Amino acid sequence: MEFLQDPFMQRALLAAVLVGITAPAVGIHLVQRRQALMGDGVGHVAMTGVGLGFLLSTNPVWMATAVAVVGAVVMELIRAYGRTRGDIALAMLFYGGMAGGVMLINLSPTGSNANLNSYLFGSLSTVSDEDIVTICVLAAFVLLVTVGLRRQLFAISQDEEFARVTGLPVRALNLLIAVTAAVTVTVAMRVVGLLLVSALMVVPVAAAQQVSRSFLVTFVLSVVLGVAVTMAGTVTSYYRDVPPGATIVLLAIGAFVLLTALAAPMARRRARAVEVPRERCDVAVPGVRGPSDDVKV
Repeated sequence: MEFLQDPFMQRALLAAVLVGITAPAVGIHLVQRRQALMGDGVGHVAMTGVGLGFLLSTNPVWMATAVAVVGAVVMELIRAYGRTRGDIALAMLFYGGMAGGVMLINLSPTGSNANLNSYLFGSLSTVSDEDIVTICVLAAFVLLVTVGLRRQLFAISQDEEFARVTGLPVRALNLLIAVTAAVTVTVAMRVVGLLLVSALMVVPVAAAQQVSRSFLVTFVLSVVLGVAVTMAGTVTSYYRDVPPGATIVLLAIGAFVLLTALAAPMARRRARAVEVPRERCDVAVPGVRGPSDDVKV
């Protein structure tokens, strides 16, 4: 395969696989908690971290991780204590985070519009060896949390009150989900881009839910879909010279449409299979008038 001979494509494919695994692994909990847009808010906040990285001449990925974690924790605390509406807090993260990032990148001596676009929409050629090390470390953390604490995270995603009654540390686990989502955003931003990373956390999960009713099957299928679309999008971007983030998201949406179309006839067949024929229930019982009996006055 020609594209595997280029070192930057080897790095890009490795990053794509890690993103395809981690994004749906966290996204399934956000979807269950009806916080599908959380990744978008955190992504905008991470932009401020990228700007700080350029301004302070440090690694933008690590700085973005630190700022995104702080933003996610603040948003979760606001949601938990209810001091303001969740949508207002999310809007503040959207606008303040993005504006701060753009301003800081323009103020930094090494920042440019090319740097900005590579973080907003993803870029294959800019994934360095240092980025790969960072992405691997962050992805390992995400997988450790989502797989190691899968039962606890499932419990609080389904019913926080029940989880609290059973003795689970609900507040700590909620903060852990927020932190893990923030880390996932920074893992994915070099491949998908900060503006599109939320789609990769949500769309594969939504697609898997069309054909599965089990949480475990949905988890596995969404990860498989995530890896498939990120790798396909990365290879397509290499050959067609198109933005990798947009290509990956469009492929994920295509998978959602396809599985939705396949799920409709499957649902109809299941409904017919469990439907009890009317004639089987129409049993004559002495003294009991059935629905087809004539009523005479």
